[in-house]
Amino acid sequence: MSKMKFIEKEVESKKIPAFKVGDTLKIHIRVKEGDKTRLQLFEGVCIRKKGRGANASFSVVKESYGDMVEKLFPLYSPAIEKIAVSSKGKARRSKLYHLHKK
Repeated sequence: MSKMKFIEKEVESKKIPAFKVGDTLKIHIRVKEGDKTRLQLFEGVCIRKKGRGANASFSVVKESYGDMVEKLFPLYSPAIEKIAVSSKGKARRSKLYHLHKK
């Protein structure tokens, strides 16, 4: 078995909820500060999904203190502890880039 197939098989075992562009997501990220680790919550609207398999990624945008913050996450990153869908959204486009230009 090739290395890539081994990685993809390992990745498929991780449980990721089904979400679409436009949904509001809560992402629990494991952050390492010095020798301690903690969980940080990032909640925002999914504006893009890209790729398949181990290379898949998604972007989330939120407004924080009047500024728009956009983060790109690899879907199967070991730093992501949990992804939860807060609310379903209805999007008529596959990429919602106009949301982060407000």
